[in-house]
Amino acid sequence: MSAAEVAVRRRRGGGARLFASELHLMFGRRRNQVGLAVLFGLVVMLGVALKVSALRHPGARGGDLFSLVGGNGVFLGFAGLTIEIALFLPLAIAVLAGDAVAGEANLGTLRYLLVAPTGRGRLLVTKACALAVGAVVGALLVALAGVIVGVALFGTGPLTTLSGTRIGLTDGLLRLALATGYVAVGLAALGMIGLFISTLTEQPIAATVATAMVSTLLWILDAVPQLDWLRPWLLVDRWSAFVDLLRDPVFTDRMVTGLWVDLAYGAVFLLLAWLRFRVKDITS
Repeated sequence: MSAAEVAVRRRRGGGARLFASELHLMFGRRRNQVGLAVLFGLVVMLGVALKVSALRHPGARGGDLFSLVGGNGVFLGFAGLTIEIALFLPLAIAVLAGDAVAGEANLGTLRYLLVAPTGRGRLLVTKACALAVGAVVGALLVALAGVIVGVALFGTGPLTTLSGTRIGLTDGLLRLALATGYVAVGLAALGMIGLFISTLTEQPIAATVATAMVSTLLWILDAVPQLDWLRPWLLVDRWSAFVDLLRDPVFTDRMVTGLWVDLAYGAVFLLLAWLRFRVKDITS
C-alpha cells in the first residue's frame, strides 16, 4: 500500500476516525511496544531489587519512600514513578513526539494527510491529543506495574505515610491515581515541546534526540544550586512533587504550582508548534 493510500485511509471518517488512527499507529509500532515493555520491566527490576534487599536485611526500615515498599507493595507504584520520571518516561514521550510530525514527513504521508478536509490545525490538535494519551498511558503503566509487582512481592499491609500515620488501602490507591495523573500532565507538557521540535525537521530521530536533550538539560539546570532563581520557571522542577501525596496532611502547594507551570509550557509550545506548522513546507 502506497503512502498516499495509507494517509487517505487514515483521514476518512472525520476527527474521531483520525484520532483513533493516530492512537492505533502510535501503539501499533513495534518500537513503541518495546518501549512500554521496558517501562514495565524497570518496575519489575526495582521490585525484585527491593525484595532481595528486604530478605538480606530483614526488619530494616527507614523514613524514605523505598523503605515503605516493604510494608505495602502499593508503594512500589510511587517508587516506580520516582525512578522513571527523570529519564525513562521523558525518553518514551520524546520518541512519540519525534514521530508526530517529523515521522510523517519522513515517510511521505504528511502531505496526503493535509488534503482537505483534514487541515493543518486539525491534524496538529489530533497529534497533540494523541501525545497526551501517550503520556497518560506511560505513567499509568508504571503505576499499575508497581501495584501488580509490589502486591505480588510484598503484599498489602498497613500503608504508612511519610509522616508516620496510617491510611487505608483505598486512600492509598486514590493517592497513587492522583500522582499518576500529575505525572502525566508534566509528560504531556514535554510532549508539546517535542511536537514543536518535530515541526522543525523531517528526521524523527533528530526530533527525538532533541526532545530528550531538552528534558535532560532541564534536569541539569534544576540540580545546579547557583540557579535557584531559575528553578521555579523550569518544567521539571516540581515533577517529583507528587511524593507530597504520601504526607499527612497532603501538601498540595507545590503540586498546584507545578500543574500551572506544566499547562503554561504545554500551551506555549503547542502555539509555537501551530505557528511553525501552518507555514511548514510539505511539498518535498
